[in-house]
Amino acid sequence: MSQKTRVLWVNPVGVSSYDAPMGELMGGVKSPDTDVDIVSLSTAALPNHLEYRTYEALIVADMVRLARMADVEGYDAMVIGCFYDPGLEDAREISGGAVVVAPCQASVQIAANLANRFSIIIGQEKWAVQMRERVDAYGYAHNLASMRAIGIGAADLQKDCDLTAERMLEAGRRAIEEDKAEALILGCTCSFGLHETLQRELGVPVIDPILAAFKMAEFLGGLRRRFDWSPSRRWSCAPPSEAEIESFGIFASGPPVGNKLRY
Repeated sequence: MSQKTRVLWVNPVGVSSYDAPMGELMGGVKSPDTDVDIVSLSTAALPNHLEYRTYEALIVADMVRLARMADVEGYDAMVIGCFYDPGLEDAREISGGAVVVAPCQASVQIAANLANRFSIIIGQEKWAVQMRERVDAYGYAHNLASMRAIGIGAADLQKDCDLTAERMLEAGRRAIEEDKAEALILGCTCSFGLHETLQRELGVPVIDPILAAFKMAEFLGGLRRRFDWSPSRRWSCAPPSEAEIESFGIFASGPPVGNKLRY
């Protein structure tokens, strides 16, 4: 086993343009004892965002295949890089010894350790119902002060960062003053690079979901190496048997990995 903690970050979309900037962000905060690989999908028909459940459903099987690959290739942890946490429970079932993490769960866990009430800044109002379902399922509904939409889609958040920051600043102020939020979470992984400015201006913790998910994966991967704390495989966590997997041939072809970068 390698001496370094190995983290696999999956951008679950059909474009690679986010890989390098996200990888540089993680590379700048990772431990010297951590390697992180950034991958995106090669399937040409995939969209460049997952704002619709329809699009999300198309990539869940790939997240399962990647979780299987993460275990086979010796990764300690894998991150599904979308704030909807698509396929998280499914991927965890088949990930073997690799821990699977996702941004929404990691962000709310961290925020709840820093504040009693947090708000999530989202791009479109459409996202709110599905994200509330996630927060509720994770047990943090009582911590959620509000969701504030800024009217910008996921694929456009990085097109005009000044506009995005301006709208997030306005939404954040309203969440703090009107909804009594004590911390903020940026509800999309495409909002990277903005949390420091918002945090400085607003005076409350602002959680970047990429940093939250990556550092959670790095931490849990390190615990796996130090204490052998790997995912349970009993009862509800039991995976399908290897004999059955082989008989069905469901993992005969690997996941459609396109771009791959290491930091």
